[in-house]
Amino acid sequence: MLRKTLLVTAVAAAMVASAAHAETLRWTRSADSLTMDPHSQNEGPTHSVNHQIFDTLIYQDMDVEYQPGLATEWFVHGDDPHIWVFKIREGVTFHEGQGLTADDVVFSLNRARHEHADMRGLLTSIKEVRAEDDYTVHVETHDPNPLLPNNLTNLFIMSREWAEEHGVEEPQNYAAGEETHAVRNANGTGPFRVVSREPDVRTVFERNDDYWGIDHYPMEITALIFTPIESAATRVAALLSGEVDLLQETPVQDIERLGNAPGLKNEQGAENRTIFLGMDLASAELRSADTDDNPFADRRVREAIDLAVDQGTIRTAVMRGNSEPAGMIAPPFVNGYSAELDEVVPSDMTRANELMAEAGYGDGFRVTLQCPNDRYVNDEQICQAVVSMLARIGITVDLIAQTRSLHFAELAREEYDFYMLGWGVPTMDSEYVFNYLYHTKEGDRGSWNFTGYSDERVDELTVAMGQETDEETRNEMISEAWQIVHDEIVYIPIHHQMLTWSMRDDIDFKVQSENTPHFKYLKFND
Repeated sequence: MLRKTLLVTAVAAAMVASAAHAETLRWTRSADSLTMDPHSQNEGPTHSVNHQIFDTLIYQDMDVEYQPGLATEWFVHGDDPHIWVFKIREGVTFHEGQGLTADDVVFSLNRARHEHADMRGLLTSIKEVRAEDDYTVHVETHDPNPLLPNNLTNLFIMSREWAEEHGVEEPQNYAAGEETHAVRNANGTGPFRVVSREPDVRTVFERNDDYWGIDHYPMEITALIFTPIESAATRVAALLSGEVDLLQETPVQDIERLGNAPGLKNEQGAENRTIFLGMDLASAELRSADTDDNPFADRRVREAIDLAVDQGTIRTAVMRGNSEPAGMIAPPFVNGYSAELDEVVPSDMTRANELMAEAGYGDGFRVTLQCPNDRYVNDEQICQAVVSMLARIGITVDLIAQTRSLHFAELAREEYDFYMLGWGVPTMDSEYVFNYLYHTKEGDRGSWNFTGYSDERVDELTVAMGQETDEETRNEMISEAWQIVHDEIVYIPIHHQMLTWSMRDDIDFKVQSENTPHFKYLKFND
């Protein structure tokens, strides 16, 4: 029988004493949570906020190691490989006093499978979720799924009673702009309670002294104040002046300055995120182009764009060395990563112009590029560099850079011809990338595939890699799928993002590659 059991008691004794140390932490980053509905959006800053309020069955700690959350153990049922068994932690209460039971877990997993839930792509293998008793949940899958626990690290557990009381049994329809009680209010089991919330302005949390993990984690923060600040200069000024204590995603132009500032320090590391450009490959005609056809549908045009976009120049001129040029949408620590496919093709304007002419676009064309200006490190500046590079092969790009809430809402409505996106892989496995970005957009799969790309073999491999239990066979499937989409140039990878967090020098808190600060781990040095 395959069994996975993890307990955190080994470090509990060393951490209990530190809980007596209590302090307010003021935290900033460029972007706020899109919503507090825990199943509506599968998006990094949204998860970062929700991880302070809610718990998951399993989570990834600051070392990105899998740890028990509301599940104390999980394993494949000895008599049936289609069933994962989750033992639910006893004695846990929600912030408003409701006791956690298996019924809440069943409700939450089924809610996250709803058509409006952006988390549903992680749960496509599930056939049924059922409570065997008050603290045991069985998740039955259509086929054996070795990755199911990996898919639950951002799957937050809600109170069924609270959801029914406030009419939020279904997740928010974010794309339609729906407003529900769960969008601005939250009742989790996590380390912090919400005291007040003004979206895009300020969210105040207080420590949950009834937290089930109060004796297992440092829990030194009494009050957590989150102030999203879109302007990079203003964020940096706030840290330098002492208005905030920790700045997530330090602007690259300020890394050295903040690292040398009295009383401050930087923590750095590789992020589990790749930045890339997407294109509408399938429409007969683009919305914003000055052509009566779709240039992106021609592989030669996509190859020309790939050759024109100079990732090395972006690394040096825009990112100041704080990125790794990418050839595939998966960083090195993700299963299925290929150093060969990640090798960046050198920029070649001569060949790019030849390809444009061969495709019938020797005179170029005009198109609009949609870019966020407050989501990724130097996102708008990267897009500005791309505009200049594509001009050299005759593509006139009209850049629209706007706040991420607008960018992602319009992207979800499939309104873009050409766009920037960044992708992290919380499951640490390539299946997640194919499930969301490459599988045909149908049903629960391909929910972030806004290119229109559809390949029968890639779809077959995507489904198969989520079911295959033989590691060697499974890795062969992943390798084949990556080779297909690499040859087709479905996306234009730019780089793997690097992370810098700047903070007061008396704070003991390292960068987490998922860019998700679990503040229950933060400690203050005496």
